[in-house]
Amino acid sequence: MQNNHFSHLEEDKIIKSFGNHPNGNVVYCYTLTNSNGIEMNVLNYGAIIQSLKIPTSATTKVDVVLGFDSAEDYFNSFDLSSAPYLGAIVGRFAGRINEAKFVLNNQEIQLTKNHNQHQLHGGNLGFSKAFWEVIALSSNTITLQYISADNEENYPGEVATQVTYSITDNNELKVEMTATSSQDTIINLTQHSYFNLDGHSETIENQEVFIKSNAILETNSENIPTGKLISLRNHSLDFSSPKKCPLPIDNTFIIDNSTESKAQLFSLKNKLKMAVFTNQPAIHVYVGGNCFGKIKGKENTNYHTTSGICFEAQNYPDAPNHADFPSAILKKNDTYKHQTIFKFESL
Repeated sequence: MQNNHFSHLEEDKIIKSFGNHPNGNVVYCYTLTNSNGIEMNVLNYGAIIQSLKIPTSATTKVDVVLGFDSAEDYFNSFDLSSAPYLGAIVGRFAGRINEAKFVLNNQEIQLTKNHNQHQLHGGNLGFSKAFWEVIALSSNTITLQYISADNEENYPGEVATQVTYSITDNNELKVEMTATSSQDTIINLTQHSYFNLDGHSETIENQEVFIKSNAILETNSENIPTGKLISLRNHSLDFSSPKKCPLPIDNTFIIDNSTESKAQLFSLKNKLKMAVFTNQPAIHVYVGGNCFGKIKGKENTNYHTTSGICFEAQNYPDAPNHADFPSAILKKNDTYKHQTIFKFESL
């Protein structure tokens, strides 16, 4: 691992042991900072964002993402009937794939099933439960890499994925992901943090959301896309003007490819705004979860169904099974490129 020649004192501040996996791997926690006092912890397990502390005054910081205080709690959260994926990178394919199968190059591929008859968020292991190798590290940037073996979860091709987290001096959390494959395959990555600008131990009920979208995906009773779009004109999920956080929600919003922010979250309490920018064609917005009442969050917090909101920038769920959805195919020797930016500002 490159560490840009940190001293031992600096390394002690930046890299700490966070626990041990039953398989013997050590979970490490890496702390990134910027010149304005933002502080973020990243784990090599699942490339998880464990905490993100934003200054609200000269003496106060608020932790705006949900997470756990121990590696064991992260491990245990994946054993729940509906894992929350707190802060993790999701892949190879974020969202649902109908009947866990698709056709690629005229060949039907049957994936592992982990969500009734479907696949969700990459299957039984997925990228969220993998150990990532840190290949570059500085005071404000970390790059992690995961090599997914050919036929992992029955996906074709060995896929090399890198995620780079950077905290800029413009108070942006940049998430940049790339992937290459030894064979034609499919891919759809996302960052699955739950945000709460009032603080991770609070409720999002009093925060407001803006989403720059004219349509959502229509889904069936199992939340599988039907292939149709639903116009948001005069719809309850029209957030083209900011309004209270939707409770609950589990919907995919179609967005354009402009450089403007695609979603925004506002806290009047902490006078904070978070704007989301991405090169992806959709943002899946999710409020809910199922770790609540079973596993304590950070600082012994009882998380609940309105503890946080996800803005999962990604391709459309089940894209490989819909010819008119944006293609999720990653060709051999091509490079998948994903960028999402979460920018924090004072109101």
